Order: sequence, then C-alpha cells, then structure tokens
Amino acid sequence: MRQVILIHAHKDLGQLNMLVSQLVDDDFLIYVNVDAKSAIDVNDLHPAARLVLPRIAIHWGQFSQVEATLHSMRQVILEAGPFDKLVFISAQDAPLLPNRRLKMALAALAGRELLDCVAVGPQGWACAERFQYFHAGGALGALACRAANRLMRVIGVRRAMVNGWQPWGGSSWWSLSRACVEAIVEQVRTDPAIVRFFRRVSCPDELFFQTLVMNSPFRTRVVADNYRHVDWAGAGAGARHPKVLDARDFATLSASRAHFCRKLETPASAALLPLLWQLRESRERGEP
Repeated sequence: MRQVILIHAHKDLGQLNMLVSQLVDDDFLIYVNVDAKSAIDVNDLHPAARLVLPRIAIHWGQFSQVEATLHSMRQVILEAGPFDKLVFISAQDAPLLPNRRLKMALAALAGRELLDCVAVGPQGWACAERFQYFHAGGALGALACRAANRLMRVIGVRRAMVNGWQPWGGSSWWSLSRACVEAIVEQVRTDPAIVRFFRRVSCPDELFFQTLVMNSPFRTRVVADNYRHVDWAGAGAGARHPKVLDARDFATLSASRAHFCRKLETPASAALLPLLWQLRESRERGEP
C-alpha cells in the first residue's frame, strides 16, 4: 500500500533534499510544504518532491502551523489517490529504517493512528492555560489578549475547550490514515467554531490534532506512539525545542524502535548524518 510522506520545511535546502533522496521509493509519495518566509528556492527542490501550494507564512506557536498542515492535508487528499497513512515529519527529521523496513513497519500498523497523545489536565499534561486564556501573535493582538486574560482572572472565568471536548495534546508529528485525515479536514470544513477557537490557543499544533482525533470514532484506533525519537530531557528543563542530536546520540538511536529521529541541524548534526545512513544500510542487510 502506498504511503504519503509530508515534510514541512523552513530552512536548509541541502538537508531537505538529502531527506527526500533517502525516502524516494515507488511506494512513497513525497510532499513538501515550505514556509513562505523561508529563503529556500523551491525551484531547487529534489525532483521527487511535490510542492504544497500556495505557500503559507508559518509563525512558531501560532495557528499558522495548524493552518499550513491542514492545507497540506487538503492537497494530499485531492491528489494522492489511495494511501495507507500520511506520515508527517519535519525537514529536520531523519529515517532510522531503510525504506523496505519502514514500509513493513507501517504495514504492520495498518488501520491504526500513530499519534503521541496525553489527556490535558492535572493527571496528564498540565498545559490547560494554553487554551483557557486567549493568545495571539503580533503586538496589538498580544496586548488585547493580556487585557482580556487579566479581566478573566479577576472574575474567575476560563475558556472551555470547543464543543465541550476533552482536551488532548502531544507531539506535532504523527502518522494518520487517509480515512482519519479526511475526517479531520471535513470536520474543520463543516464546523468553523473549531478554527475560531484554536486561533487563540498557544502552540495549537500540539493540541489541535490530538483533540480532534481523540474526540472522534478514530480514538479506538490510536496507538499512543508516533514512533519518533526525540530527546527532550537532553534539551534541559523548560526548553521550547528538543535537543539537537549529534554523533554522541548514535548508540541511543541505534537501539531505538522509532521510525524517525529528530531534531537534526547543520553543522551540529553533520557527523551524525553519515552514521545514520550506515545504520539504515546495515538494517537493509538484515543486521540488528
């Protein structure tokens, strides 16, 4: 069964094209969404990549991250034909499995939704303030939100999750079935209150998809694992981004059961990238 790989990128054309080249396969259809603010010349993209158009300016922590993902999902649904999963990764990811074994791993999870998720609340992820109060980008928007939030705290009012849903959160990166992707896109189309609510949420990309999926019939198909190796512990307490992986992480990555690892950056990860290439080659030969 065909898989669709969706890559969101904002920098480093060389690293992006290397990632695409590693994933070229008759059973993989590769889409690339390039941030409209990026200096990447999309005319130099790897020829195997399909560009998501029009491009959207993406701002970290704002709804534009969700908006760009939804836009990618819509284009994939229109163009890709039948596929098993939409595998959503960053251009700063790297595969830990050769394509043959990645296809086998995804086939073994057919009919499941690979979604890192945890319930938001005192017994889960304590991040409810992200949606209970208003958040917006830009100086004027932030100022208006601060004023509104100050008043809400004084009178003891908080926003409830849209539609009375249980809030869920987790990693921005996931692998969802075509049926699940179609359901998300259709729900957003028919219920504009969802987008209105999430436009005023902080870092909504870590809440939006988990909340929609876990409040839908697809929740019974969820494997609460996105099969990504990400090192938050190494980034330090309170970090807003995961640790940038380097050659010292290779032993840990070799033992990982993940499909992809992140976050890799040039030049910090330069010595790690050829080691990961060798790891994929050894696994292609059947070595552990």
